[in-house]
Amino acid sequence: MTLRLSRFLRGLLAASFALAVSFAHADTLDTIQKNGVVRIGVFMDYPPFGSIGPDMKPQGYDIEMGEYLARALKAKVEFVAITGENRMAYLATHKADLLLSVGQTPEREKVIDFSRPYAPYYLAVFGPKSLAVKTTADLAGKSVAVARGTLEDLSVSKVAPPTADIKRFEDPNGAISAFLAGQAQLLVVGNDVGATIIARNPPVQPEQKFQLFSSPDHVGLNKDEPRLLKEVDAAIVQAKKDGTLNTLSTKWLKAPYPADL
Repeated sequence: MTLRLSRFLRGLLAASFALAVSFAHADTLDTIQKNGVVRIGVFMDYPPFGSIGPDMKPQGYDIEMGEYLARALKAKVEFVAITGENRMAYLATHKADLLLSVGQTPEREKVIDFSRPYAPYYLAVFGPKSLAVKTTADLAGKSVAVARGTLEDLSVSKVAPPTADIKRFEDPNGAISAFLAGQAQLLVVGNDVGATIIARNPPVQPEQKFQLFSSPDHVGLNKDEPRLLKEVDAAIVQAKKDGTLNTLSTKWLKAPYPADL
């Protein structure tokens, strides 16, 4: 083998090694920056977090938050419609770079990483403005509509005074209908459903009375993406600081962004 050929082969091997190293260190943030696009998985049938508006365009808390994250990442946003069944697979196969509206649980922590919380999600007691209810003690003697056997049912049953009348219905729609028809004075639902009820039923003047159970929403991303996680967390911190999260919460969830979240 000639010296020139030997040097050529060594150079080729060095270049191949460098290319392999660059691929090994390439991550989702690199891909986002290279393509100028971040793909964000959102529920399109989950108002007020995500839905299709009258103009046939996506709207909701998660839509505006996704646009904010994209600006922070200096990329265009591409929303990917997800379901509860396929969202983890979409993330794992890189059909989505980020997922929104993900609750943090020990089981999910084994599979994906989580950002700081960016949206409040909790169960709460709702009722008409005219009814004075501020704490669980105020449920005494009141009728409360819930869907039978749900987390809502379990949560309020655990803390309600013995004289509270827990009215159980077969599904959430039944509980909501009973409340709106005046068959129950109060209703226990998630803050997302509660916000929709407040927006669509002004004559009833429903309002949130107090919280029962909190499980805030996080941005979900694949494990071993520390640079992307750092950027997302920084964007969420800035969104809280500049008032964006409070604006989104007030607009879409009909309540201020919690100061302790």
